[in-house]
Amino acid sequence: MKFLYSDTQDYVDPEYDFVNDRHGPKRERYWTDAYAHQLMNPAPYDGLLVSMSAVRQAEGVAKSKVRYSTKEEQRLLRDGVRRFLRFNGPQFDELMLMGDCGAFAYVNLSKPAYSPMEVVEFYSQAGFTHGVSPDHIIFDCNLANPPTASMPQETIERFNITLENAEEFLRLSRSEGRPFVAMGPVQGWSPESMADAALALEKMGYRYLAIGGLVPLKVNVIKEVLAAIRRKILSTTEIHLLGFAKADWIQEFTGFGITSFDSTSPLIRAFKDEKANYYAENPDGTLDYYTAIRIPQAIENTRLVHGTKRGLFDPENLVGKEQLALFTLREYDRGKSSASQTLDAVMDYHQFLVRGECDDYAKQDVALAKTRLLVKRTIDEMPWKRCACEICQAVGVDVIIFRSSNRNKRRGFHNLGVYHRHLKRILENAT
Repeated sequence: MKFLYSDTQDYVDPEYDFVNDRHGPKRERYWTDAYAHQLMNPAPYDGLLVSMSAVRQAEGVAKSKVRYSTKEEQRLLRDGVRRFLRFNGPQFDELMLMGDCGAFAYVNLSKPAYSPMEVVEFYSQAGFTHGVSPDHIIFDCNLANPPTASMPQETIERFNITLENAEEFLRLSRSEGRPFVAMGPVQGWSPESMADAALALEKMGYRYLAIGGLVPLKVNVIKEVLAAIRRKILSTTEIHLLGFAKADWIQEFTGFGITSFDSTSPLIRAFKDEKANYYAENPDGTLDYYTAIRIPQAIENTRLVHGTKRGLFDPENLVGKEQLALFTLREYDRGKSSASQTLDAVMDYHQFLVRGECDDYAKQDVALAKTRLLVKRTIDEMPWKRCACEICQAVGVDVIIFRSSNRNKRRGFHNLGVYHRHLKRILENAT
């Protein structure tokens, strides 16, 4: 089972100055920055996925944080996706480069934003190894398996559009000499309708299916979908899980003959999870999670700036406490400060992220007490000291500090590496 990371333009400045919080003097965005696979060996994933909706602007496609400029799109097509992503060394030759259409971006349109012809040309020109036909998302997944006649017309239209596009897409890719492995997207409103779609795609000639619409579904629902699909298709037909948000539950899915899946979860949790920001490996092979130590920049953090403007905080006092928290944590990392001193300094600054939100001080005290316990565990156990990955070895304690994208993304890179090793162990134990 291969783990693909969905490209979200996540790269960092290798020369970033963590002490002074500034980029290297010669830094140029993208050109001097580095991807996770450039900083870690081996790469912390088995391939990359790029969504066409992030690269090519089209009418009706929602804007997202991942947005290529016109020049970047042109360079990707001119140089090829491998070179553009710096995924073109010999160590990456056997790794997948998969394209999909990013159907979430055009979910509100009556039909996909890109035609099968346009998508085939995009995948071929960019040099993808695998590519998914343009699909149209169906969000409903009713375990009662309601019949087609009972479904809204829009749902049926999305189901039919996805299959019609897939048939045309496969024909076009064959006429182009099969420059990439064509993947048929599975959409449906129930396990049985998705199984019917999978069988229809298999009959068209697809031997690699991409299961869509999984993001909002719970583990038990996804398992029912996969079980229904496997009952109807050949055991040799490969399956990819698109946007698999339940990556940490992958051990529940080893029996469904899954070839690959893509996820951004390990990296995203580095800075969007309230508690589990740093992945760690337990001796028994399970994953553990630690809370990152939040020491935001006093003059840039939105909440702190807002509190200062309202007259709730003294800016000089904030900056002083911020610097003391950073200094004490660094001293602790060097063995020159105690755990209790470090915790006190960190929480003395952290309180300002909670104070000022409302006048319910009792509620604030409860929230701070919970955070204190989580941060205490991180400080006491110092998980970054135990990790041998290139990220933790290079930046040390800064990997656990929740502050600016260069730290947070590096922590995400670390998480990808830990997760990738965890997946390999699961697969080894399953055989």
